[in-house]
Amino acid sequence: MTAQRILVLGTGGTIAGWGSGATGAAYRPGGVALESLVAHLATLGLAAELVPEEIARIGSQDIGWAEWRALHAACTAALADPQIGGILIAHGTDTAEETGFLLDLTLPTTKPIVLVGAMRPADAVGADGMRNFANAVKVACDPQAAGRGVMLVMGDAVLAARDARKAATSSVDAFRSFPRGPLARVTPASIDWFGPPHRMGAAARYPFPPELPRVAILAAGAGMDERPVQALLGIGARGIVLAGMGQGNAPRVVIDALARAAASGVPVVRATRVDEGLVDRNVEVDDDALGLVAARALGPAKARMLLMVLIANGIVDPARVQAAFGAG
Repeated sequence: MTAQRILVLGTGGTIAGWGSGATGAAYRPGGVALESLVAHLATLGLAAELVPEEIARIGSQDIGWAEWRALHAACTAALADPQIGGILIAHGTDTAEETGFLLDLTLPTTKPIVLVGAMRPADAVGADGMRNFANAVKVACDPQAAGRGVMLVMGDAVLAARDARKAATSSVDAFRSFPRGPLARVTPASIDWFGPPHRMGAAARYPFPPELPRVAILAAGAGMDERPVQALLGIGARGIVLAGMGQGNAPRVVIDALARAAASGVPVVRATRVDEGLVDRNVEVDDDALGLVAARALGPAKARMLLMVLIANGIVDPARVQAAFGAG
């Protein structure tokens, strides 16, 4: 059987990181060239032909519009190329959930697209990058991987980009999945899917925008007042995501200020700073009366990404924004 050709897009991150020694803590993200990583993978006997294309060599905390645009363009070209069977994106873990979700919102599901990262640099004792990479190749080559949206492979788990979030700062099992659990368990030798593809051959949910608007995340804290809301509006925020207490709550003066922002045409989404759980409409906050949107299962980072895409596509009415988040 002919090996599949897999496009590997490199952005840097810990998976390409290099430190001062096997037991040291400090390292430089993106210190290893993508070609070197792919050459090492070639020695593992994987059933794939890996085609490297380096987009950046940076820590993912510095990923932004330029890299997202380049990644989207490269993915779009690969999806149209009949010689490419799947796409891997080597990415830092700090913002993998944002990149993965943006691509999930704006790309079709005709071929597997898999983000992969690592929690330990390449020269660290017990480095997890090569196993994660081999697992990601296994996923990208699997005939059942298409039609599941963009995925993230870490720690022998396959997670949907919409559900994946980083929940630990340094553990190798740093990623969690909510509200759905993992899509599959994977090793370099096997893969077990827990359900059928749910978006087979689906078009992109939204067009990739020519630019992304400024959307701010406001962290709620006890005793705060409305001035941070005013400051965000003052710097030109076109949308605000509240990382609220509990079910997306905040002091009354803050909620009132956010309601005034919503009334002025600035969409406001209530998410939560809590690690896991749904933010429902009209519980402690009267969303209907105040014109606010409940983030439902999306945490602040993903809520910001979705809101940016919606605003860029002219979707600002609270009812339409809520429909995009679910449970209107």
